[in-house]
Amino acid sequence: MLKIDDQKCNACGLCEKTCPFGAIAVDEGLARSDENCTLCGACVNVCPQGAMAIERKQASPEELAQYEGVYVWAECDLNDGKLSPKRVVYELLSQGRLLADKLGQELVAVALGDGRLAGLESLCEYGADRVLRCEHELLGAYSTDGFTNVLSAVIAGNKPSVLLYGATPNGRDLAPRIAARLRLGLTADCTGLNIDEQGQLVQTRPAFGGNIMASIIAPYSRPQTATVRPNVFTAAGPDPLRPKVVVDVAVTLNKAAVRTKVVEETVLGGGEGESLESATVIVAAGLGCRQGGGLALAGELAKVLGGVLAASRPMVEAGLMPVTRQVGQSGTTVGPELYIAVGVSGAIQHLVGMSSAKTVVAINKDPEAPIFKVADLGIVGDAQEIIPKLIEDIQRQQADA
Repeated sequence: MLKIDDQKCNACGLCEKTCPFGAIAVDEGLARSDENCTLCGACVNVCPQGAMAIERKQASPEELAQYEGVYVWAECDLNDGKLSPKRVVYELLSQGRLLADKLGQELVAVALGDGRLAGLESLCEYGADRVLRCEHELLGAYSTDGFTNVLSAVIAGNKPSVLLYGATPNGRDLAPRIAARLRLGLTADCTGLNIDEQGQLVQTRPAFGGNIMASIIAPYSRPQTATVRPNVFTAAGPDPLRPKVVVDVAVTLNKAAVRTKVVEETVLGGGEGESLESATVIVAAGLGCRQGGGLALAGELAKVLGGVLAASRPMVEAGLMPVTRQVGQSGTTVGPELYIAVGVSGAIQHLVGMSSAKTVVAINKDPEAPIFKVADLGIVGDAQEIIPKLIEDIQRQQADA
C-alpha cells in the first residue's frame, strides 16, 4: 500500500503531476491516493520531502496467478533519424516466444521513444503478439528517470509474469532500477531461460567466476525479470503473415521527474571498425599472441577475412588490446558466423562469451587446451607459422574468385 506522511507532505503537487494513472490528488494541503494506484513508485521517486513510501507484502499463490504474459523491453537505437529496435530485441523475442508458448500466454514488446519510433511492426513478425508503443517528447533519448517511470507504470498496470531486457548498457541500468522500484527479483546476464513444471522462469547464468552454472527462480514476486546478453540467443526468421498489432499507450511524464538530460553524445573507441556484437567474422587473439608479432598476424588475418580483431581478457589486462575488444564473461558476448581463436587457451569465462559462434576454429600449440573441446576445427601448432600460410591461401582464393 502507498503510505503518505502528512507531517512531511508540503503539497508541492509533483506527485500529482508525475502519477501516470491520475491516482494522486492534492486536496486541502495534503496528497491523497485513490483506488487507481498501481504502486508503480513514480510518486515515491519524485517526492522531494520523502513523504511517500510503499509497503509491499509477499504475494500469495493466488495473487501471483494474476500475472500473465511475457514482456520484452524493445530498446531502440537512433538510425538514419529513426528510433528502431536493436538486434538483441529480436533475439529476446525468439526466446520469449518459446517461453510464452510453454506458459500458454501472450508475448508483448514494449517500445519507448518519441515521434521517431519506427519499424515496430517487425517485432510482431519476430514473435510478438502485440507491441505497446509509449511515445513522449521526453523519451527521445534514454534517461534513467524517464524510462524507469514509464516502464514501471506499464508493468505495474499490465502485470506480466516475465519481463526480459537486453544486457546492453542501458538495459543494465534500467532493469535494476525497475526491480528496486517494484521490489522484484532480477537475474543479470542470463545464458539460458526456461519454464519449469510449476510455471516458474528458470534463469541460468554463470556464477563463481564461471566455474558453475546457477539456475535461479523468483517464486515470491512477479514479474520475474532477467537481462540477457546480446548474441546468447539466435533470432528466428521473421514470419510476415503474423498479425501486426501496435497499441499506443498514454504516457504521463513531467520534466520535473527527469533529473538528467543528454547534452552531447560522444562515441568512445571509434575507428576500431565494426562492433564485436554485429561482426560476422572474428579473430580473437589470446595470450599466445603476446610475443613475436602474433597480435599483428591475428590482425592481418582478420583484415584479409573482412572480420574484426578481438582479444581474450589476459591480452586486455596486459594493455595490448582495449577493453572494447574483449570477448568473454566480463567483456562482450559474440555470435559470429566464424570465430577463429588464436593462442586462446579456452577458459570458461572466455567460452561463455563466444559459445553462440556458428563455426569455431582454434589454433594453439597445446593439444590439451580447453578451446579444442568446443572447436569445430582445431589446428595444433605455432600460430606464427600457420597464420601466414592461411593468409596466403585466402588471398590466392580471393584472387581466383
